[in-house]
Amino acid sequence: MQKKPNKLGIWTSTSLVIGNMIGAGIFLMPSTLANYGAISLVGWIISAIGALLLAKIFSNLSKLLPAADGGPYAYSQKGLGDFAGFLVAWGYWISLWCANAAIAVSLVSALSSFFPILANSAIAAVGTGLFAIWFLTWINTKGILASGRLQLVTTILKIIPLILVAIGGLFFFNIKNFTPFNISGGSFFSAITATATLTFFAFLGIECATIPSSSVENPDKTVSRATMIGTIITTIIYIMSSISIMGMFPAKNLLHSVTPFADAAELVWGSSARYLVSAGAAIAAFGALNGYILIQGQIPFAIAKDKLFPPLFAKKNGNGAPAVGIIISSVLVSVLMCMNYTKGLAEQFKFLILLSTLAILIPYLFSTASYIIILVRNKVTTKRGWVSAILLSSFAFLFCLWIIIGSGQETVYWGFLLLMGGIPFYVWIIWLRDKKN
Repeated sequence: MQKKPNKLGIWTSTSLVIGNMIGAGIFLMPSTLANYGAISLVGWIISAIGALLLAKIFSNLSKLLPAADGGPYAYSQKGLGDFAGFLVAWGYWISLWCANAAIAVSLVSALSSFFPILANSAIAAVGTGLFAIWFLTWINTKGILASGRLQLVTTILKIIPLILVAIGGLFFFNIKNFTPFNISGGSFFSAITATATLTFFAFLGIECATIPSSSVENPDKTVSRATMIGTIITTIIYIMSSISIMGMFPAKNLLHSVTPFADAAELVWGSSARYLVSAGAAIAAFGALNGYILIQGQIPFAIAKDKLFPPLFAKKNGNGAPAVGIIISSVLVSVLMCMNYTKGLAEQFKFLILLSTLAILIPYLFSTASYIIILVRNKVTTKRGWVSAILLSSFAFLFCLWIIIGSGQETVYWGFLLLMGGIPFYVWIIWLRDKKN
């Protein structure tokens, strides 16, 4: 009997989307948005609409190119050419190092609720962060199915506290906490732009099911469904939990809370519930770190297969995992994480996070542009379908532009330099490739 290949199914693929979107950051979002008041709910709704538009784009692209590893990279490369594809992969890969370093730091922070030494000892904090990074690196080198199973478990565990707060908070709801509607001191438009930009970053990870496409069962159906289901579930959890917490506490109280979800859980279920939420935040960070370590190996693997990256990244180990890419990326993630706990380098760490922000948004922008081009080449839709496709692509493209502008001048400037920094590397890779041919 032939052994069934180890591939991700619908629920493990969906958990990759949900698990990578829901990190520890969402547990602090109510405090961040308290500066704006109830108008932040409008920002949530707009960012959710934008996320669903992008999810639909990625869902449709996964049907057009079901075996395209690399997700946004593959779609950009097929639609806009090698150079655009390389820039997407280059920026996205670097952003993954920074994101994983930040997630490791947030994991240590969440664990400090249970182990206070992590908040007082840099050595203990660094050791814990490194252990998490390399334990999950080891899991991911065991094959995508091992990582997928862990992702499914951590996703279920992390959303339980969020759902409990969302439901329990309805019994402590006070409509007066939603007034005044806009306390930002600025116009409605500026407040909505700022809150939509902030909340949209909670949706980053929409594309994650598309990246390991060749490792997914029936990718033409599974990836599409996982992307939409994962985004819809995450949207419901985000908006419902935000409404509940904002209804439970006045904005001035939320503004000074460093643990808004834990405060809400304590109000509903008592002081012991605070530890449940703290555990949820730690699991959220752990699960997101696992999911993105999986992705950090898949991106260089996909681009190396197309001979746009050194060939060693295209090699797989006996478990079918692109181990070289995973390990090299984890080395870089470890270095970046250690910077956060090194006096004199902490500010550089924050700068790198800012630097990588645009590199995450550009793949979305390029993918929406590629969608129409790929449709034209494939000739797979009717006239009525063309109208829907053009509207979908246009709205998604404009939304991405709006979010990029809303992320600020400094983010755009340094993010642009990050992408341009990949050009010499691209020229070198092409020269080597042509020399061999």
